[in-house]
Amino acid sequence: MTTFRTIAAGLGLALLPLTAVAETTWIMASGYPEDSFFTENIRLFIDEVEEASDGELRIDLRSNGDLIKLDAIRRAVQAGQIQMGEIRFGVYGNESPMFTLDSLPNVASDYDAAIRLMEAQKPWFDRVFGEDGMKVIAYQPWPGQGFYTDFPVESVDQFDGVKLRIYSEATQRMGDLLGFQATILPFAEVPQAFSTGLIEALFTSAQTGNDIQAWDYVSDFTYTGSMHNKNGIIVNTRALEALPEDLQAEIVAAGERMTERAWEMSKAAGEESTERLRAEGMNVSDAPEALQAALAEIGTQMIEEWRAEASEEERAVLDAYLASGG
Repeated sequence: MTTFRTIAAGLGLALLPLTAVAETTWIMASGYPEDSFFTENIRLFIDEVEEASDGELRIDLRSNGDLIKLDAIRRAVQAGQIQMGEIRFGVYGNESPMFTLDSLPNVASDYDAAIRLMEAQKPWFDRVFGEDGMKVIAYQPWPGQGFYTDFPVESVDQFDGVKLRIYSEATQRMGDLLGFQATILPFAEVPQAFSTGLIEALFTSAQTGNDIQAWDYVSDFTYTGSMHNKNGIIVNTRALEALPEDLQAEIVAAGERMTERAWEMSKAAGEESTERLRAEGMNVSDAPEALQAALAEIGTQMIEEWRAEASEEERAVLDAYLASGG
């Protein structure tokens, strides 16, 4: 040790205490930009966890799909390639109807309903992700959604044959029932799809419209509300359980606070994003009654289709949600 100190002193190196170096580094992947409220909330979570760990844990967030694309994040967490990630549940609708329950029109058309639906779904997500070696520690809702088009929406008939980008099987079904040619595309591919003519319209939130600068491609945003999809923050169970128990508890508690913040941040982001669309020259309007009536009818049809595909356990989740006032 004396020899090491002598060499270090000769080289002008500072002898830092070992406690100043993080003992464990986790990698976390997200598909959304740094200025997205999703990512801002994750950064707050990371700050809380790192402070609580007293240097035991550092979380290295790779945002905007730079490390792993959104659709591949769950698999990467499950395999232990990374320790944490943010996923969009609707991406996995081909695996279970539960993943797209919040994508059915008018099932959860406001934030209060979205909270009740989340609470009803939690036990199912806990079991399914737990069986796959993961834990959902936080939820983040999207703002209400609408249609991005290159024309003012006055009638559902205007949608016939228009090439629409959507993000899940449930929203694809909705688009098809409205007359669109609906195509599922990852978030990152939207700008190129517009440029190549693969799509002409979007169904998504004002937040996404800002993220992709929708004003470069379309002129109108017609807000419907309709649904408040959720993202999940997931962690590899083995990585979590390798930490001291008190730190595990801090991470879970920070996740709960993250969920609470997410609802308020989503509301604020929806309002701010809508104003940004207006500031960039887009025409922003509420959906006409005819469109809302069509969505309500389609929503009723899609709920019955969902029930037909769902298991008894999954139908029980929907029934519990509806009984709660949903």
